[in-house]
Amino acid sequence: MRLTLLPVLTAISSCTMQALEPPAAPAYVDEAPLPEGWPKPGPYDQVSLKYYPAYRAAFTGNRWQSFGFWTLFSHIKRHQIPMTAPVELTMERSGEQLEMSSMAFLYRNDKVGVAGADGKRVEVRDVPAAKVLSYTWQGPDNQANVARAKTAVEAALAAGKLGSKPFRLLGYNGPSTPRDKRTWELQAVLDKTK
Repeated sequence: MRLTLLPVLTAISSCTMQALEPPAAPAYVDEAPLPEGWPKPGPYDQVSLKYYPAYRAAFTGNRWQSFGFWTLFSHIKRHQIPMTAPVELTMERSGEQLEMSSMAFLYRNDKVGVAGADGKRVEVRDVPAAKVLSYTWQGPDNQANVARAKTAVEAALAAGKLGSKPFRLLGYNGPSTPRDKRTWELQAVLDKTK
């Protein structure tokens, strides 16, 4: 009887030991270069004030992420534009939730590509420098995580009596990164003060 209990007790004690280990701190999985001068994502799980330099990006107004992605992917492939991270999603309020209204692939710098229309579905724009309130998390971009980030950013906007443009969601990882390791930032681009 003692010999059969030993493996069971060993298995139970190892399960207990694993459960007590603290979860690993979030860490950015770097898959592609950021646009020149852009800060890395973070800090995680808190609102921070960040500054972004001007950048160039290809935008599509397609509201479906998969169609928007393939429209923009075809654009950068056709023009031999290198892939960068993040992908930018402009988010509009729809009741209490946020919905994507456009998607953008960011260029490495403003010397890549040319601003203007590229057919009916893609417009390349030069976006001015901006100051943002940002909330970064690691995990899926599900409604619960987006809502938590939105609540935190809106509280910081209210506390600072700050105005902002629509939210943007920055996605830093592709499908090869497990969902629980993907990094996202929900940002409120602040109105310029006079």
